[in-house]
Amino acid sequence: MPMTMTQKILAAHAGKDHVQPGELISAQLDMVLGNDITSPVAINEFEKHGFSEVFDQHKISLVMDHFTPNKDIKAATLAKQCREFAAKMGIVNYFDVGDMGIEHALLPEKGLVAPGELIIGADSHTCTYGALGAFSTGVGSTDMAAGMAQGVAWFKVPSAIKFNLTGSLAGWASGKDVILHIIGMIGVDGALYRSMEFSGPGLASLSMDDRLCMANMAIEAGAKNGIFAVDEVTYQYVNGRVNRDYTVYEADPDAAYEKVYDIDLSAIEPTVAFPHLPENTKTVSEISSPVPIDQVVIGSCTNGRLSDLVTAAKVLQGHKVHQNVRAIIIPATQQIYLDALRMGLIETFIESGCVVSTPTCGPCLGGHMGILAKGERAVATTNRNFVGRMGHPESEVYLASPAVAAASALAGCIAAPDGQYCGKGGNAQ
Repeated sequence: MPMTMTQKILAAHAGKDHVQPGELISAQLDMVLGNDITSPVAINEFEKHGFSEVFDQHKISLVMDHFTPNKDIKAATLAKQCREFAAKMGIVNYFDVGDMGIEHALLPEKGLVAPGELIIGADSHTCTYGALGAFSTGVGSTDMAAGMAQGVAWFKVPSAIKFNLTGSLAGWASGKDVILHIIGMIGVDGALYRSMEFSGPGLASLSMDDRLCMANMAIEAGAKNGIFAVDEVTYQYVNGRVNRDYTVYEADPDAAYEKVYDIDLSAIEPTVAFPHLPENTKTVSEISSPVPIDQVVIGSCTNGRLSDLVTAAKVLQGHKVHQNVRAIIIPATQQIYLDALRMGLIETFIESGCVVSTPTCGPCLGGHMGILAKGERAVATTNRNFVGRMGHPESEVYLASPAVAAASALAGCIAAPDGQYCGKGGNAQ
């Protein structure tokens, strides 16, 4: 029976020769992830059911990133509970202040996820690791508790949608623009409980950072997971990071897909998702009138990687952030922060009038480090722009790439990366 990449991974981990869409299975886990918000709920369930040890001390990752460094007493209490649980259980992959990072950037960087593996995480953007050819998906904290205790989880096998990529990105276009384009095309429920499978000749032109961004936002189209075919880019990334054997799965040539979309990467333009849904997209060239802004955030599990910071620095170099804009830069991990420092990017950001934060999810979820007041607008490289996502319910979030975000910080309104003000011409420099 022909299967997709996702179906092959699920079958292998369920000990079955094949699976089919809609089938309920129990599958072995390669990694269970939690953060400082979701892990305490899982720990409470773990302890309530009388478990005394985890299934594998090396296959659980607890990452303190959402409210870290702790923003208040409650956040400190949650982190303390995670810290004590990790020590008691001997969990090897516990990351806290000083060695932490935003979870979905940190795990790939540390080689904790690999092609062909099955990963669950008590965070919806766990689907990020599909960029490496893994099956990864978000679950609730109760499922996380069961996963930590027994190393298994149940799944309903998803059907699949295929995205055949051709051409290559041009100009300032990036993986963020590709996924915003796709979500704008199919809608926030266009891939509901389906696997979004990316392949085709255009794949070779996408960097791993592009892929991680795109897989991360599969959930914004309602998908169960996003997954990329494994190629030379994948091998180059995992070599030297992953120190264990892994299995690469390829979709069968005659695998069944509900839909197939052809995406010409050369036609992708810088794109912005307007409030209050990621599907509410416009290309920069389609914005007909100026959209003044108050804040820019460049970071998050979507776009806080080194290439994102390099792009932002190219736009900001030698210029000053608009006097009406607060620009916040957040490297996604300590290693990315250190690399950016050594490359001189941090100096560029500060000289341009930005503030640079330690790695944190903070502003993305309206937690800390950049909360919006009533009536304020932000351009953010984050992944969600729902009502109240970054603060007051009457604030607005516009999702964009690092290039567009940096240009907008200079212009004081949403602007194109080439310096053109959206909707009124002129030059942002």
